[in-house]
Amino acid sequence: MTINFEALLTDSPNPYVLLDRSLKIVWTNDAYLRTTMRSRDELIGVPMFTAFPSDPESESYRLLEHSFNQVFKTGKPDEIALIRYDIVKPDGSMDVRYWSATHTPVRNQAGDISYLLQHTVDVTELHGLRAMSEEIGVIKRADAVQARNLDLSEETHQLKALFEQAPGFIAILSGPEHRFQMVNEAYRKLVGKRDLIGKPLAEALPEVIEQGFGDLLNQVRATQQPFVGRRIKVELAGTQSDPLERFLDFLYQPIFSDEGQVSGIFVQGHDVTEQVETEERQKLLMNELNHRVKNTLAIVQGLAAQTFRTLDGSQDARRTFNLRLGALASAHDLLTRSNWEAAGLLETIKSSVEAVVELERFTFNGRDLSLVPQTAVSLAMIIHELCTNAVKYGALSVPDGRVDIHWTVEEVDDDCVLTLSWTEQDGPPVTAPTRSGFGSRLIKHGFSAEHSSTVSLAFEPEGLICTIAARLPRPTA
Repeated sequence: MTINFEALLTDSPNPYVLLDRSLKIVWTNDAYLRTTMRSRDELIGVPMFTAFPSDPESESYRLLEHSFNQVFKTGKPDEIALIRYDIVKPDGSMDVRYWSATHTPVRNQAGDISYLLQHTVDVTELHGLRAMSEEIGVIKRADAVQARNLDLSEETHQLKALFEQAPGFIAILSGPEHRFQMVNEAYRKLVGKRDLIGKPLAEALPEVIEQGFGDLLNQVRATQQPFVGRRIKVELAGTQSDPLERFLDFLYQPIFSDEGQVSGIFVQGHDVTEQVETEERQKLLMNELNHRVKNTLAIVQGLAAQTFRTLDGSQDARRTFNLRLGALASAHDLLTRSNWEAAGLLETIKSSVEAVVELERFTFNGRDLSLVPQTAVSLAMIIHELCTNAVKYGALSVPDGRVDIHWTVEEVDDDCVLTLSWTEQDGPPVTAPTRSGFGSRLIKHGFSAEHSSTVSLAFEPEGLICTIAARLPRPTA
């Protein structure tokens, strides 16, 4: 079946007009002539913008021309949802018209665009009804805008209250001079209730410029990167002649404009002076405690020396006692360096070994683990006893003897399961002892008071093997 599309479009009630590539009108249907109040003789062969003139600088002209160009450029249809394009009436007066138009490319047999078909709809009456409807709704929209403004005002008030009541200090600085735009109560309190708003930093807080904080702000502006300060000391001008010393954790965060440039800096932080001073006092107390414990150990050592001196044949016992006392002191020193919070497993083992023999005869293999103080002391005493026995009777009693210490750590719930193995190698043949002395009991029961733990001693001919399995608490951060 052959369809005569020209006849179909000619009889269509919808307006159609066909333009060539120079935008000359080459065909229209009757509906288009009725809509534009023109005849075919007036339009055929006439350029569109000549038949329907418009100011080239007007939005109507530019919008219609752009749509035509898009079709020829992309080869795809283009639509104009709404355009005002006035036309001349037969009496010569201008008629205000609103249109909705679709422009479709028409290709020849070679596939090239030869024509542009415009389907246009006069929507002037519809636009008028819409305008009337909008006029009716002006008051409603005004009421809605006013209600939104009230909501925004309330939200702004709430945000400002949150800003003021924030526990940390906050300030917003603008421009290269770092001029104060906003500060909250905590910031004002920090700097002694000084008048800040509108002033550059150098005028409002001159003392911080001398301490390099102005350079830090300039660095943030230049690099566009935030700066985080931890426990930074700052001296602020106080009410007395002496400056007020504070320690601060703070953030300098750049604020970017729509163009991507740094327009200001957001300052937020906390005064951690009390925390720092508390830790300093604790450190002093720990040092004093360490000093007194060392004095106590020295007194105990002196008393032991006096006691052993009166006993015949007590030299070995005295030496053993001093070594054990030294191991205890070494573990104490290790914990003191960490403020009695935790001690590293590897460091505890090595410090205990070094008190007896050189480290070169040992191999260590395992993931490090933080130990709570009681566990660290127990482990130090066990390792010391193992070293002492190895020097007397085991692998360390001969030049080529060695000791391998390896361990594994498994996380179980809130605890850690530590499995540590002490293996002596290349020493003299080993036989099980006929009696159990204090050292053996210390090794076997060193962890007995700490959760569930087991210590086993295997007196293999090739060397002693000591295996420790203990479920230990994780130290708190």
